[in-house]
Amino acid sequence: MTALLEAYTEKIASGEARADAAQAAIISRLDHLAQALEAREQRGTLGRLLNRNGVPKGVYIYGDVGRGKTMLMDLFFANLQVKAKQRIHFHAFMQGIHQRRRALRETDVLAQIATDISKQAQVLCLDEMQISDIADAMIVGRLFQALLDNGTVIVTTSNLPPGQLYKDGLNRGLFVPAIKLMESKFDVVSLAGSTDYRLGRVKARESFVTPLGPKADAHVQQIWERLTDVPNGEPCEILVLGRSLHVPESAHGCARFTFAELCEAPLGPPDYLALAAHFQTLFVERIPALKTSQRNEAKRFVLLIDTLYDARLHLVASSAQPPERIYPKGDHRFEFARTVSRLQEMQSAAWWGQKIVET
Repeated sequence: MTALLEAYTEKIASGEARADAAQAAIISRLDHLAQALEAREQRGTLGRLLNRNGVPKGVYIYGDVGRGKTMLMDLFFANLQVKAKQRIHFHAFMQGIHQRRRALRETDVLAQIATDISKQAQVLCLDEMQISDIADAMIVGRLFQALLDNGTVIVTTSNLPPGQLYKDGLNRGLFVPAIKLMESKFDVVSLAGSTDYRLGRVKARESFVTPLGPKADAHVQQIWERLTDVPNGEPCEILVLGRSLHVPESAHGCARFTFAELCEAPLGPPDYLALAAHFQTLFVERIPALKTSQRNEAKRFVLLIDTLYDARLHLVASSAQPPERIYPKGDHRFEFARTVSRLQEMQSAAWWGQKIVET
């Protein structure tokens, strides 16, 4: 048994993962790729240069949040016996590319960047590919082509198949060649299934924490790490009606904000709809007890919760008060009664998935 198959089998035996036919099929595909890459490694640099046409295809794994895409890619990366390899979150990778572009003055900047990357990484693992920025959309195809030309093999994960990336984005037609490249040069595999394994790590009753303070902050942080497997997410930008909405932290289908960032800033329904379209779980921290005069903040909070509720998103929140005492008086108190009801329902086991969540 190879190292990768053994590592996956041990995860199941230890209870860290469940036996899953779709995951097993992708592990098998990744194992074949690992064997091809390790054989190429043994041929050495000269062998790779003489046999560029024999570069194995990369793998593009897509599927719903919590299905185990990142876990499978990380197992592949950890057990791959290749020296020149890199594993990085896609947003962090692209931020690095843009920084290099600004620093370089060569005519063909992307070719130079791809050459530099390929010297360090003959295998590049990119987690959570999502194209929401036109700047990324305009260069991904050319960058990937240059990396492939240099013999770098790419393994990536995404919530969406290539054909749905950057859907409805500005000048999307310019991104179509990148889609065709990924569909032809990668094995595009779906991690199908309806089970979100991460949800089982959170008890529904823990999802709304009160009162505020260090204890609440630590509790929310613990839930964040259970759902994302990272202590901190990466910032990203979402295109909303031709402008950018800044997301302070994002990881594995989760986005993290403070109440002030979502409801004290001049945001509205298009912004909240965009968040609902991009994420499956929203963290809203430090919800205050709203004063009667804070009618605008109360209205935005009503709109935010309505949007999350209609989209069936999961909400993790910390609040100074329980839902019924956040805004007991004020111009929007009648609308807020509906918000209270929805906040209470969104804490239920049924909302989080009663077959999965321990209650």
